[in-house]
Amino acid sequence: MLQEGAHGKWTVSSSDESTEENSDSEKPSTSSLLDAARGRTSGPQYPCSEARKAAHKRKASPLKLGDKSFSTETPPAGKQRASQEGLGWCLSSSDEEPEDQEKHGHKETQKEEIRDAPEERALNLCRDDELSESQQAEDYNETLSETQDTWDLLNGGNPFRFFLTKVTGIEQSYNSGALHIKDILSPLFGTLMSSAQFNYCIDVGWLVRQYPQEFRKKPLLIVHGEKRESKAELLAQARPYENISFCQAKLDIAFGTHHTKMMLLLYKEGLRVVIHTSNLIAEDWHQKTQGIWLSPLYPRLPQGTTGSAGESETKFKSDLISYLMAYNSPALKEWIDLIQEHDLSETRVYLLGSTPGRYQGSDKEKWGHLRLRKLLKEHASSIPAQELWPVVGQFSSIGSMGADGSKWLCSEFQESLVAAGSSVTSLLKCDVPVHLVYPTVNNVRQSLEGYPAGGSLPYSIQTAQKQLWLHSYFHCISLSYLCLSINRISAEPQQC
Repeated sequence: MLQEGAHGKWTVSSSDESTEENSDSEKPSTSSLLDAARGRTSGPQYPCSEARKAAHKRKASPLKLGDKSFSTETPPAGKQRASQEGLGWCLSSSDEEPEDQEKHGHKETQKEEIRDAPEERALNLCRDDELSESQQAEDYNETLSETQDTWDLLNGGNPFRFFLTKVTGIEQSYNSGALHIKDILSPLFGTLMSSAQFNYCIDVGWLVRQYPQEFRKKPLLIVHGEKRESKAELLAQARPYENISFCQAKLDIAFGTHHTKMMLLLYKEGLRVVIHTSNLIAEDWHQKTQGIWLSPLYPRLPQGTTGSAGESETKFKSDLISYLMAYNSPALKEWIDLIQEHDLSETRVYLLGSTPGRYQGSDKEKWGHLRLRKLLKEHASSIPAQELWPVVGQFSSIGSMGADGSKWLCSEFQESLVAAGSSVTSLLKCDVPVHLVYPTVNNVRQSLEGYPAGGSLPYSIQTAQKQLWLHSYFHCISLSYLCLSINRISAEPQQC
C-alpha cells in the first residue's frame, strides 16, 4: 500500500504481508504471471523506482530543445565494435546474440561470429524491436590485448581490488583497467557453478544475457526487495528460466529499501564476492561510471575445518556471514554454509553493511555510518590541520534530512565521517566544512546520455522545497575545487 507522509511516498513494510507472499521459494504463480503479462506495455519493463521509470519514458520520447544554443556540445562518440577474430570463447563486443547481429547486417559490415558459440539462445520476454537502443547495443569493446589486461587486473598491483566500469562512447584508453559485467561473469574469472545476485533494480532477461552461454543455465538466486505488483512483474520476467530462484528481503520498517548490489559467485575453483554500485539493467553498465570491488578467488578450506578458519584480519568473513544472516532467509542458508567452507583470509578490506532495524548498545556499531565511525576511530590516523580538510560527499539521490543541517547531516553523520583517529573528540564538528558534490543541469545535459541521465538522480521537488538549507552545501566539480582539496586551502570553492 502506497502511503504519503512527511518524508514523501513510501511503501508499507513487508512485515504485514502474508507468509505465502514472503516465502523464499519464489517461483511465479500462474495467476500473478498472467496478470502481470496482461498489464505489460511496450518497451523495457522491470520493477524499479519511479525515477527510473520516468527515465525510460524520457528515453523513448527525448526532449527536443528549440534553443539552438544547446546544439553546440559535442555529441557522444559513436559506438565502436572490434573484431573478435581469434578470441575463442572471449567476450562479444556487445550483448547482441547472433540473431540480433543478422538484423543489423544492412547497417554495418557483419563481424565474424565467435568460434564454436552455441546457437541456443535463452528466451527473452521483451521483443527485440521493443528494446531501447542502449539495450540492443549494450556495447563495450573487447580486444585480445584487453583480454590480457583483464587477466592482469586480477593478479596485478591493486591491493584493494577496486575497479571502475567500462563506459561506451569514449576513447578506449580511458577504459584501461575497467571492467564490464561480462568480464566479471566470464570463464576467465572461473568455471561458474552457481551464483547469487543482490540488487535493487533488475532486468532479468538482460542479466541472463550477461552470462556466457555455457553458464546461463547454472543455478541463479536473485535477492530483491520488491513487493506485490513489482514482485509479480519480476517473477514474470523469470518464467522462461527454470534455473532462477528468488529471495525477498523482508524490510520490517516502512522506509527500508533493498539497495544492496552484490554478487556471490561459486566456481569449481573456489568462491568470489563482488560488491558494486550498478543496478542490473543495461543503462547502468552503458554510459555511467560505476564502482566495483572484486574479491580474490577464495579457495575451499580442507574438509573438516571449523571455527574461525579462513578469517581475514579485517573480519570480512564473519561480517559477511552476519550480514547474510540478517536476511533471516532459508534461501541464503546454502550461501552462508559455502562462505564458511572457504578461505577468505586474503581479504584486505572491511565490510560495511546496513540492515533495517533499531539497535542499542554495541549493536549500533555493527551497521551503517556508526560502523564506519568505529572503523575510522580504530584504524585511521589523525592528520595535521584536520579542520582544513573538508568532508566531500558525492551521491546520486537525495532524501529527506530534516529542517536543517543539525538534524542529521552536520551532527551524527558528519561526526562519523571525521572520526579519523582517537584525537577526533577534540575536534569540533562545526570546524569541518561539508561539501556535497551534486550534478548541475549542465552536467546532466553535457553527459554522454544527455538529459535522460537525470532519471538516475532522484530528488523530488517536494523534498527539495522542504530543505532549501541544503543548497548552501552544494558544490560542483572544477579544477579549482580539486586544487582546493589537494592543497588544504581553507577558502570556499566555487559554488554552483
